[in-house]
Amino acid sequence: MENQTLSTDILLLEGLKVSPQSSVPAFVLLLLIYVFIMVSNLGLVVLIFMDRSLQQPMYLLFCNMSINDAFGATTIIPRLLSDVFVPVTERYIHYTSCVIQAFCAHFHASSTHTVLMVMAFDRYVAICNPLRYATIMTTWMVVTLSVSAWAVSLVMVVILVGLSVRLSRCRWIIFNPFCDNASLFKLSCESVLINNIYGLGYTVLLLGSSIGSVTLTYLRIAIVCLSSKNKVLNSRALQTCATHLAVYVIMFVSGSVIIILHRFPHLSDYRKLASILFHVVPPAMNAIIYGLQIKAVRQKIMIMFNGNKMKA
Repeated sequence: MENQTLSTDILLLEGLKVSPQSSVPAFVLLLLIYVFIMVSNLGLVVLIFMDRSLQQPMYLLFCNMSINDAFGATTIIPRLLSDVFVPVTERYIHYTSCVIQAFCAHFHASSTHTVLMVMAFDRYVAICNPLRYATIMTTWMVVTLSVSAWAVSLVMVVILVGLSVRLSRCRWIIFNPFCDNASLFKLSCESVLINNIYGLGYTVLLLGSSIGSVTLTYLRIAIVCLSSKNKVLNSRALQTCATHLAVYVIMFVSGSVIIILHRFPHLSDYRKLASILFHVVPPAMNAIIYGLQIKAVRQKIMIMFNGNKMKA
């Protein structure tokens, strides 16, 4: 049945595998997480754009991450929620919708790396060249870096997914909670050697650039802090860098777990769970880390909360 040639573009999506007894708790939990991700991330973006004192390069770059987190969660969670109460044998998805979801999922993942690389560069300039920060990180530079981060991800993912779309299909079942690139080219009976080569190169280039730039940036920052006797500078550097590194580590560990589990087919269920968590945990944690750990943002939130409380 799986190998039959299809005359339609309707696929069967495995989705989230939960027992009937766990359907309601799983739905409620996912819904609450999704609402939290959207409110916290989009709320942070609105707060930054409404308050002129927060319209600085560092905070504007945060908006890239928050928007990307909201985008990534929206790519995956609504579809999971809609299929929770649908029997596994009836979770159909159109091929075009599957391609769009796969594209968005990979675009979110790659953009996470490129945006964090841009944010690392911002911290490098702020700490290693504080006197030139205002002249380097202008509004034009922030826009250029942001557009570049999104554009690089867009081009890489278009090629990645395009190589899978070109293949003919002889299967119609997606053995994954959601559509991704691997799910797409596994539908084909043709040779996927080119897909595997580009996919490997894509992963090595993205992870290599990400790890390399962040490592070099923070080594340079560490050297500057160790050679400086300015306690105020070191304290500020520690706070901002710790925030950025915490977000990077959460993202990197979440993604690495998926890559590692791909090497163990008998752990496919754990890999599927990890792939969902990648689109849930980092987006939920990032807004908390940035919103509550950064003093300026935290103060604005407290002022708004106390102001509303007094009005009530």
